[in-house]
Amino acid sequence: MTRTHWAAITAVVLALLFAGAATVASAGSNDAPTSRTPSVDSADAGFARDMSVHHQQAVEMSFTVRDRTQDEEVRRLAYDIANTQANQRGMMLGWLDLWGLPKVSAGSEPMAWMNRDGGHGGHGGGHQVEDGSLMPGMATTASLERLRKASDKQAEILYLQLMIAHHNGGVAMAEGCVQLCGVGTERDLAQGMVDAQRSEVELMLDLLHKRGAEALA
Repeated sequence: MTRTHWAAITAVVLALLFAGAATVASAGSNDAPTSRTPSVDSADAGFARDMSVHHQQAVEMSFTVRDRTQDEEVRRLAYDIANTQANQRGMMLGWLDLWGLPKVSAGSEPMAWMNRDGGHGGHGGGHQVEDGSLMPGMATTASLERLRKASDKQAEILYLQLMIAHHNGGVAMAEGCVQLCGVGTERDLAQGMVDAQRSEVELMLDLLHKRGAEALA
């Protein structure tokens, strides 16, 4: 197996471990939704499902670029993003398990929870994905393939461009949860995502400029 394959397996294992930890922690929390479990079509459930998918792509891109460059600054950033988002993904999957809700909602379009609940972001700013649906900031299959084939400075620039768009889309989604989610612990996590990802976007813009490149339009 390649290093990328091993890294992907590690990320899945970490996510599962944190899912179990999050379930136990939430069950003992004052904010655990034992009396009013979110419905399958609620903003709480929709955000947990959609952001788990969103995070998984960030983990994949981050492990990919770590194999395509030797630049320590970019590799360290990629590791931090992969580790953070794998952990957060595990927490959200753990909440879905705690609520007894599916991790995939058949017949529900991505981001429907934002529109249905009066959200402000909806599908805006997303990249087209293969099935024709939209998820804010998600890279296309073609873009991911380009990243896998790139190396060194080219890989660094493409990763930073894709991850800036990805983070900006994630911020819009997380802001929707801050507005609409009913579970306080989940709103707190979403606000933490907003703050952290905005800070990382600033760092990535600086790294792009050092390489003579700009963010994607």
